[in-house]
Amino acid sequence: MALVRHTRVNRSAVERRVASLPARRTVKKEWQAAWLLRAIACMDLTTLSGDDTAGNVLRLCAKAHRPLRQDIVDALGIGDLRLTTGAVCVYHQYVATAVDALRGTGIPVAAVSTGFPAGLSPFEQRLAEVRASVAAGAAEIDIVITRGHVLTGNWQALYDEVRAFREACGDAHLKTILGVGELATLTNIARASLVAMMAGSDFIKTSTGKESSNATLPVGLVMTRMIREYGARTGHEVGFKPAGGIRTAKQALDWLILMKEELGDRWLRPHLFRFGASGLLTDVERQLEHYVTGRYAAAYRQPMV
Repeated sequence: MALVRHTRVNRSAVERRVASLPARRTVKKEWQAAWLLRAIACMDLTTLSGDDTAGNVLRLCAKAHRPLRQDIVDALGIGDLRLTTGAVCVYHQYVATAVDALRGTGIPVAAVSTGFPAGLSPFEQRLAEVRASVAAGAAEIDIVITRGHVLTGNWQALYDEVRAFREACGDAHLKTILGVGELATLTNIARASLVAMMAGSDFIKTSTGKESSNATLPVGLVMTRMIREYGARTGHEVGFKPAGGIRTAKQALDWLILMKEELGDRWLRPHLFRFGASGLLTDVERQLEHYVTGRYAAAYRQPMV
C-alpha cells in the first residue's frame, strides 16, 4: 500500500506530453491503412444499449467476423489475413447468443458484469453475475469497481473487491473498468490502476462509456505509465483498454501512437490492447474505402449504420 499512497501525478506534465504525441509521429498513405487494420484487430465490437435485441447481437457478430466489406478486402489484397475484431462485448443476457454465433471463428465473447455501469448492486449478486457469464461461455469479463472506494481512499476494500471478481472469473480474462470520469483526479486514477493490477486484473479499462467523461489521452497516459511501472516492478504485463467516445479513425491512430510511444510494439496486439467501441469501425472502414478508391463514401454505405 505504500506504493499506492506515494503515487502522485503531475497534471501539467501529463498534458504537455499528450499534446506532443500527434506532432511526434504521424502515419500516412499505406502505413495509415496498415495501422487502421491493426485498430480493427484490437477492437472490442460492442453493443450495450437498452434496446439491444438478439438480432442486433447476431448482426454485430457477423460484422466482427467480417469487419470489412469484401470489395475493400480485395482492393487491399488482405484476404489471407482473415481479419476479425478482437472480441464482441455484450450484456450477460446475450452472451449465449454471441457464443453460438461466433463458434469456430476464434473471436472471444466479453460480458460486462458486476452491475454495469454503476457497479452498486449487492456484492454477492455481482459475484453471481460474473460466474453466470463465465458459465454461459464468456471468455472475458469486464467488471466495474465501486468508485466510492477510490474517492474515500479505501484501497484495501478496492483490492479485496477486484480480487474476489478475479477468483470468480476462473480462466476468463478480467478487464477492470475504473470509471475514470467519476474518479475526480489523475492521482486517483493512477492509484486505482495500481490496485486493480495488484488484485489480478488482466486489463485495466478507462470507462463504461456511460460517464460524462470517458477515454481521454491524459487519462490514457497515466494508466499506461502505471502499467509500465507495474511491469518494471513485477515483470507482469497488463493490458489496456480505452473505451467511450472513441469514434473516429484519427482518434484510433492517436491511441495507437500513445501505446507505441509509452509501452512499445507488444501493446499493439489484441492480447494487450483493445478499443471498446461501437461506432469506431464505421469510420475506420470509411477511411480504408477512401484509401482504395480516392473518394469518401456517405456514412449510410457502411453496414453498421
